[in-house]
Amino acid sequence: MLNTVGTLARLGLAAVWLVSGALKLADPGQTLIAVQAYDVLPGALENVVAVALPLVELVLGLFLLAGLATRWAAGVALGLLVVLIAGIAQSWARGLSIDCGCFGGGGQVAAGQTEYPQEILRDTGFALLAAWLLARPRTWLSLDGWLARGRGNSDEPGPDYSGIAEGN
Repeated sequence: MLNTVGTLARLGLAAVWLVSGALKLADPGQTLIAVQAYDVLPGALENVVAVALPLVELVLGLFLLAGLATRWAAGVALGLLVVLIAGIAQSWARGLSIDCGCFGGGGQVAAGQTEYPQEILRDTGFALLAAWLLARPRTWLSLDGWLARGRGNSDEPGPDYSGIAEGN
């Protein structure tokens, strides 16, 4: 049962990162506008973050989709989500009116059109999925499990043949 929950968490988080990264990558100019709207980075770093963020999100999504280095990917995802939540919270605290740009778009919006509580709650939910995977990275349909079985690690999910005598 726990491996099923983990698998759903892993695949759900993979979908989040793949969609988010693809939407940002499809419109790099808008991604830069979204990064600039937070008004926390020096200009040179804004460009680096706008280029790197979608690529990091896509790599995280691919690792999680494949179930490869799941604990590592979950740790990076959790760290990134904490940074994103902090960015949204500081924007809210400073009275900025921005769309977070989490799934493309982003930038300045009219006063009263922000959705900071919903964005923080949503990202906190994603962070809980990442935390689950950090604590319990074993999931079904994962390269981690396949590689572990290849090394003879019986702690990974899969059929339990321990009660079957060889040769029978």
